[in-house]
Amino acid sequence: MTKNNKAASSTDGRQSDPPSQAAPPAASPSSSNGECKSTTDENGDCNGGHDSLSVNSIVETLRKKLEDGQGECIYKLCDPYLDTEDGLTEEQLSDAIMHLTTATERLDADYVLLRQIKSSKLRVINEYLIRSRAPDDDFQEIRVAVVGNVDAGKSTLLGVLTYGELDNGRGLARLKLFRHKHEIETGRTSSVGNDILGFDSRGQIVNETNVRAGNHLNWTTICRKSAKVITFIDLAGHERYLKTTIFGMTGNNPDFVMLIVGANSGIVGMTKEHLGLALALNVPVYIIVTKVDMCPANVLADTLNTIQRLLKSPSCRKIPVMVATEEDVITSATNFATERLCPIFQISSVTGTNLNLLKMFLNLLMSRTPKADNEAACYVIDDIHQVPGVGTVVSGLISKGSIKVNEVLYLGPDSLGHYQRVSIRSIHRKRLPVTEVRSGQTASFALKKVRRDEVRKGMVMLQSPTPPLAYWEFTSEILILHHATTISVRYQAVIHCGSIRQTAQILDMNAECLRTGDKASVRFRFIKNPEYLRLGQKMIFREGRTKAIGTIVALEVGSPPPSAKDKAAKREQNAARQKKTTTTSA
Repeated sequence: MTKNNKAASSTDGRQSDPPSQAAPPAASPSSSNGECKSTTDENGDCNGGHDSLSVNSIVETLRKKLEDGQGECIYKLCDPYLDTEDGLTEEQLSDAIMHLTTATERLDADYVLLRQIKSSKLRVINEYLIRSRAPDDDFQEIRVAVVGNVDAGKSTLLGVLTYGELDNGRGLARLKLFRHKHEIETGRTSSVGNDILGFDSRGQIVNETNVRAGNHLNWTTICRKSAKVITFIDLAGHERYLKTTIFGMTGNNPDFVMLIVGANSGIVGMTKEHLGLALALNVPVYIIVTKVDMCPANVLADTLNTIQRLLKSPSCRKIPVMVATEEDVITSATNFATERLCPIFQISSVTGTNLNLLKMFLNLLMSRTPKADNEAACYVIDDIHQVPGVGTVVSGLISKGSIKVNEVLYLGPDSLGHYQRVSIRSIHRKRLPVTEVRSGQTASFALKKVRRDEVRKGMVMLQSPTPPLAYWEFTSEILILHHATTISVRYQAVIHCGSIRQTAQILDMNAECLRTGDKASVRFRFIKNPEYLRLGQKMIFREGRTKAIGTIVALEVGSPPPSAKDKAAKREQNAARQKKTTTTSA
């Protein structure tokens, strides 16, 4: 399959032939030096210049765009002589494609035609997806949190996407994703699940199953073949597991949120709660309306109208976009991360309706995580395992910097705020052994000479010349989303901040009491352990139905609470003092 005669995904999720175009001839006579008379600027827009699309110029432009886009970008070919976008003639387009082919080969990248726009009868504009070919042990990672009310069809849709087989209407697809017996029996997710969908440099899905492993996904093979991997974080929809869902949203730092709404049930239960959580964390949201095959037309119309009213409400301020064609997909995906767009897909996991549009959208999603490879490494732990023959294994996200095998880092803080030096025995990324991981990637580390009970969720591993600080107290600017009565000093609730989940108490605030809708500057203190925090981090404050969001603006080391021995000594001193006072009075 040649790169310049295949288009983006067709109705079956595979590439199809683009609009007909002539094969690239020799360079135009008017361009004696082989330079093409069409160009795009570094933002993908049109600009002028006779040699703007020489091979060297394309290489430099694409190199910068690929670096900014972490290995992929959208590139547009149009007329260089006009300020407004205008297309190319057949001869100009042939020259442009020749030079684009040479440039992408130099950069070890592939290009795929996304769409061809007719600007006039004889002129067209071609828009391409350019993606670097990744080595076997490296790939771009996009994290998508999947939320929605219970029984909306979250796990079923993920099973259909990742395994490539339609559901039978009775939940067959979701059984491959469940991790626990009670999940299989009830059909409801209760833990944080992870599944992957791999795309190669040409946008083809490379997922395959391992027959020897019970037909589960072969993660190692998928990652070796992929240039981009979509990691789906399957979260629980039942209200009983809300704290697990919040931990999955804050601890995994998703790039995007996929909100699932059942067409037959509409906006019910935890749907608004999950949407509000995504908005509070400033994560872009797109909505999937499932079960459209079994829903009457009038009920589906009511559900879509309710969704659009909710998105346009003052609390959301989103722009709903109904996605029905590939043009809608390209427009939504290219403007999704930076604008207030909220694409809405109508999907059936049984008939496969519009699944091709969703797969194309996922292929075009660009990473939102800024590169921070040159900073000191910070690795946030969100899970711990004890593996026989290996030892303690931690998993989590590298928020900045890069980490290599055998590197020595600070692990902590413990209950007293201390850090210990640990060495990395080995690194796995999506079950694939690697020697180095960088910022924005999730990975698992096997640690040398560290016991399981020395590590807990919320700890960090840091590159630092001296032991870092651990904080007992912090100040946050918070907004109370809901509380039945009033909040005052000494009130306690659970703080979710990254992978930290711990009870904290209010020590002080700049208001006498707080009610729903109030904003205030509040000083908190952790109850059990100090934590590693950073200024500007988002936090969620939760207790029962009480919910608040905030941003950390100040940190204070504070002092640890008195130990049991100190408390006993203090009680003895108080008893002796009281006894002495009584004796003196007598």
